[in-house]
Amino acid sequence: MTFPAANDPSGVSGVVPPVCTPLTPEGEVDVASLLRLVDHLVEGGVHGLFVLGSTSEAAYLTDRQRRQVVEAVTGHVAGRLPVLAGAIDMTTPRVLDHVAAVTAAGADAVVVTAPFYTRTHPAEIARHFRLVARHSTVPVIAYDIPAAVHTKLPAALVLELARDGVLAGLKDSSGDLDGFREVVMGARSMPGRAGFAVLTGSEVVTDAALALGADGAVPGLANVDPHGYVRLYRLCRAGDWAGARAEQERLCTLFGMVGVGDPARMGGSSSAIGAFKAALHLRGIITCPATATPQIPLSPEETQKVEKHLATAGLL
Repeated sequence: MTFPAANDPSGVSGVVPPVCTPLTPEGEVDVASLLRLVDHLVEGGVHGLFVLGSTSEAAYLTDRQRRQVVEAVTGHVAGRLPVLAGAIDMTTPRVLDHVAAVTAAGADAVVVTAPFYTRTHPAEIARHFRLVARHSTVPVIAYDIPAAVHTKLPAALVLELARDGVLAGLKDSSGDLDGFREVVMGARSMPGRAGFAVLTGSEVVTDAALALGADGAVPGLANVDPHGYVRLYRLCRAGDWAGARAEQERLCTLFGMVGVGDPARMGGSSSAIGAFKAALHLRGIITCPATATPQIPLSPEETQKVEKHLATAGLL
């Protein structure tokens, strides 16, 4: 599966995990652990990889570390799977710098949010994506994550940009199932859809999104259990909705690990990403479960709760 040229994608589908970024205790990228994680995901049957997203802790990485991640992953994958890379920053000029860097490092597509920090009008969001697509040599996928950028991408705007060949796809982490369905329906009826991909970022309603017509999923929990999400995707594609519901419910139970952190002392991101990394460490895939500063690490007691989730899911 490849992306042959900007605004002319063959499409991406299936399970595309947002790859965690293993770190050393000193906060540097642990490349050896990162490549073991990539091997774990590839062996699990995933259909692509998304680096430098929220689960990758991209917001905490320096520009040097971002490029290091993309170069390491693309070099290791060597074209076996498409590698999508986040080019996420506050303003269009900064995003364009990231687009140039990650494509030079080998990314097959870039994933871009709306601008943030300042309040942005829909016309400015549209201009932002059009400028990014004009300057990008690889396809552009919109990332709808209002919890982080405080702007919801309107379905009508996404579809307009898709019809105009600006966007190759959408990764929807908004939690707005109504809006998601509107994009899926609009994409389905689009003349010459040309591979526009609609991907859900949800771990817990993946089966529902696929039933609505989504092309795939970008679930953070797939770092921990890629086999489970690939199995879920295959069940949905086969029309085995009872089997898919059972697998989805197993994954929902496993996803409970993201709540192990005490909210009185840490934020939700510290708890969720800390849980994913603790699980990967407990499974022997990464060397160190450290999260990026200033996130709060899990306590030994909280890590034990992650271990119980893994054991219940049959992953230890």
